[in-house]
Amino acid sequence: MIDLHCHVLPGIDDGPETLEESVALARVAVDAGIDTLVATPHVNSRTPNDSATIARLVDTLNQRLDEEHVDLEVLPGGEIAISHLAEIEPQELSRLGLGGGPWLLVEPPFTPVAVGLAGMVQGVQRLGHRVVLAHPERCPALQRDRQTVRALAEGGVLMSITAGSLTGRFGNEVRRFALELAREGLIHNVTSDAHDSVRRPPGLAEQIEHAGLGPLLEWLTQMVPAAILAGEEMPPRPAAARDGARRRRGWRLRR
Repeated sequence: MIDLHCHVLPGIDDGPETLEESVALARVAVDAGIDTLVATPHVNSRTPNDSATIARLVDTLNQRLDEEHVDLEVLPGGEIAISHLAEIEPQELSRLGLGGGPWLLVEPPFTPVAVGLAGMVQGVQRLGHRVVLAHPERCPALQRDRQTVRALAEGGVLMSITAGSLTGRFGNEVRRFALELAREGLIHNVTSDAHDSVRRPPGLAEQIEHAGLGPLLEWLTQMVPAAILAGEEMPPRPAAARDGARRRRGWRLRR
């Protein structure tokens, strides 16, 4: 499986502090069936990371993983705060694409109001970038304005859900919204958004299966992320999966 959103690089944001902790996270990822991780450290006003630093740490980590025979490939990327987009030079922004490709991982704010969010995303698209929206289900503003998610998706934005959201790690409202997006066919990818090997470890398949999205597992964790990294068109959604999660006891969605 391919995990497009993981804080695996050491000492660069709120992920691992040391290279040893990064290796520990990588080992857990391999045990969870993940063979490719995209390192997506925060790129925002508090941690204004740059592509050169990210690339250097990715090389260092891959070398260490090779030395320790950890069968995992780490690729460069970044989780770019939408509020920070205007501060990044165009050439630098292009270098922050997932796996070096055309898709940017953009993080919405954790605020109840996000005026102009759709316009900012569309502005990035007009510059020629393609956008993966990180954990929209965890954004209070989008929970209140769900039509914006639908409109962005119709405009070519891909919705990347955190696996833990599907199992209630971030609360019931986040879980309900994630499952609602699943039912409407608005989940295009699931990532771990892992930060360490213990408190927020990498994992995908277990959470997807638990949410009743097993028929979409390969599409969500292999086919779509592979197309994103290659800069190719999205593969069609599996017909057998239909749109959304099966209803499970205790998992009813609030309408």
